[in-house]
Amino acid sequence: MDGSSSGKWLCLVVCILTLLKTEGGSIPLTIVQTAAARGAVCLDGSPPGYHFERGSGSGIDSWLVHMEGGGWCESVESCVSRRDTYKGSSSKMEKTMGFSGILGSKQAANPDFYNWNRIKIRYCDGSSFTGDVAAVDPKTKLYYRGERIWQAVVDDLLAKGMKNARNAILSGCSAGGLAAILHCDRFRSLLPASARVKCVSDAGYFIHGTDISGGSRIESFFGQVVRTHGSAKNLPASCTSKMRPELCFFPQYVAQTMRTPLFVINSAYDSWQIKNILAPTAVDSKKEWKNCKLDLKKCSATQLQTVQNYRTQFLKAVNIGLGTSSRGLWINSCYAHCQSGSVSTWLADKSTVVGNTKMGKAVGDWFYDRSAFEKIDCPYPCNPTCVSVDSES
Repeated sequence: MDGSSSGKWLCLVVCILTLLKTEGGSIPLTIVQTAAARGAVCLDGSPPGYHFERGSGSGIDSWLVHMEGGGWCESVESCVSRRDTYKGSSSKMEKTMGFSGILGSKQAANPDFYNWNRIKIRYCDGSSFTGDVAAVDPKTKLYYRGERIWQAVVDDLLAKGMKNARNAILSGCSAGGLAAILHCDRFRSLLPASARVKCVSDAGYFIHGTDISGGSRIESFFGQVVRTHGSAKNLPASCTSKMRPELCFFPQYVAQTMRTPLFVINSAYDSWQIKNILAPTAVDSKKEWKNCKLDLKKCSATQLQTVQNYRTQFLKAVNIGLGTSSRGLWINSCYAHCQSGSVSTWLADKSTVVGNTKMGKAVGDWFYDRSAFEKIDCPYPCNPTCVSVDSES
């Protein structure tokens, strides 16, 4: 091969690598090895990890820390079932990951945050990063250390430059979106007083709702999570000083006393909430809701009215929980769960709109105080721009 050809091939390789970086296609997993010494470990005892793409240019001092979702484990049995998967062990996590949506690196698709320091904290504790039980059962060898993981990762990021942040966002999806609310004020307290710091919760506003039996199975479930993981002492004291700790796993009670601005991205018909809060399998013994939960178009008229009533419950919980001075709302009517992590739903040509505004623009305008944004979509099935998304990333 002559020099000219070699040069062309080298140029091609460089271009491909540059494209991959621009697309966020291969961001390595960083393992926080020092975390183990402080007991900040996943369910199986392995050290925690995160993916980190450094900022550049005007975004060099701006940080977006996003927490992965993935449900919870509320008992020894359910935590054992997670322990040897990527939801319980960093040794089972993929070694590289692509970023998109709110974490995307293309300016056209993510103009406000594309060149920030962007981090995705992997989720391997099953408690929305709230657990801390010192003892380890020698039989199950389970570690409940979610709170320690959060602090160890944040400390690692502070040492890598986040301590000098001028702008910062703590965000997350699903269980990670709940964690963004639970840890929001603490995150703010760790950064410079002069920094602009806000939080964004995507599909994390789980409500203290009534299910189809008239009870609240989700309250019992969250109570089990809190007890299993020893989470009570790590939930916001501004909430636990007023009510039972398990209730402080619900955003509507925590958000009332939050001091840091919060933006809520959620569907009023969140697919996880419809399946697990409104109509959990445990209270649907005849499986009458099975098809309806899979597709709202398959709901009977009576079921659809119950779903509409759940929307009313959800919006009431949002208004009770969030003050109006610094909140942001982008509440749509799509049957979806976790919408900020995909380029197709964040700020693409055909992304869902609420109030004629796409999610990515709404969050950017709110963060930079270009304009307030509090928009709630009309009732299902009114929005023709809905994009189907159901993930926990």
